[in-house]
Amino acid sequence: MRDERHFGLRRRWNASGLFRTLLAGSAFQGAILMGIALLLVAFQGERLLAQALSEVEVVTVTQRDVPVFSEWVGTAEGLVNAKIRAQVTGYLSSQAYKEGSSVKKGDLLFEIDPRTFQAAVAQAEAQLAIAKARLGKTELDVKRYRPLAKESAISQQELDDAIQANLAAKAGVQAAEAALEQARLSLSFTRITSPVDGIAGSANAQIGDLVGPTQTGELTTVSTVDPIKVYFPISEQQYMQLAREAVKTGAGPDREGRKLELVLADGSVFPHKGAFSFAERQVDVKTGTIRIAAVFPNPGNILRPGQYGRVRAVIETRKGALMVPQRAVSELQGTYQVAVVGTDNKVNIRTVKTGERVDNLWVITSGLNPGDRVVVEGIQKVREGMVVSPKLVEPESRPQPVPPPGPDAKPTPTPTKAPKKD
Repeated sequence: MRDERHFGLRRRWNASGLFRTLLAGSAFQGAILMGIALLLVAFQGERLLAQALSEVEVVTVTQRDVPVFSEWVGTAEGLVNAKIRAQVTGYLSSQAYKEGSSVKKGDLLFEIDPRTFQAAVAQAEAQLAIAKARLGKTELDVKRYRPLAKESAISQQELDDAIQANLAAKAGVQAAEAALEQARLSLSFTRITSPVDGIAGSANAQIGDLVGPTQTGELTTVSTVDPIKVYFPISEQQYMQLAREAVKTGAGPDREGRKLELVLADGSVFPHKGAFSFAERQVDVKTGTIRIAAVFPNPGNILRPGQYGRVRAVIETRKGALMVPQRAVSELQGTYQVAVVGTDNKVNIRTVKTGERVDNLWVITSGLNPGDRVVVEGIQKVREGMVVSPKLVEPESRPQPVPPPGPDAKPTPTPTKAPKKD
């Protein structure tokens, strides 16, 4: 009987221990689940807090009148390109200039051996002296024959012959004087001088070469480069656009009122502005373009003939264009986007279309409205619908305007990855 009570007590004790064990295990699991839940809530709270407190710099979309530039590829040429040739035949005896140096009008460039031409001058002078002697004799004959003819001491025919001989002698003197002038002119041609101020090019003949009008081509070229011409073609459509504007402003494609800029090969802008000089008389039927000449001041002879550059000019003014900083634009798979912060400080990613570039700002042709706030700093960390803390900053401004890219050019946007979806 006592054994049975002992067995019953033992069984109740085991059941009670099992119950306590199960109860302790359930409490432990509940604590774990509660801890996990608290961690999730804390993580989500931290995430939302971090999202709400993300500070980004924004600028307000501005609206202003924007000058629209157009560019054309141009080639510089001398205002005058004087091709220097020998006008008389002879052997080149000296070169008096340094190749590539500046020369003045009248400066000696080359000299041809003058001895042959000096002898020709001496011979012409002698022929002139003979002609003058003949003239003197005929004048004496006429003077002597006139009174004799009046007294019928000589026939009238003899007087007439003397008069005609005198006239022939006068013509002979004139011919001798012309021959002497020609000889002296040929002698002067042995000194080959520059006809203009400019830069003398390389010499195409050496000392000792036989030169002349038919023996050689040009000896060198002297180009006037201050001012300098720049030729460039523009399309017929652009010419008509400029011509229509000329009616309003009086500064058409062949007027001096329109100022031009020249962008050099290294990307720098030539410091002196130019002006239209003239337009060719006709359109090239093969290319559909018309050739325009512009003139640029060139102190210091920085520009040289044959040099390439991009001529640019304002062709219109776009009224009330929307502007954003270039760094506010990001590219995503060939499209351009900006992050707009709304009045509730939520981010809205918008697709936009870009236009011309002025200073360091882009013209936005669609996708934005005046007064919109766009993100310029921190754009990499924002996402659609994200709440941010916007900090308004002033857009940058550069002193020198930059013209728009060509029709195939793209903006230089801020690279970005595809926005993540929450």
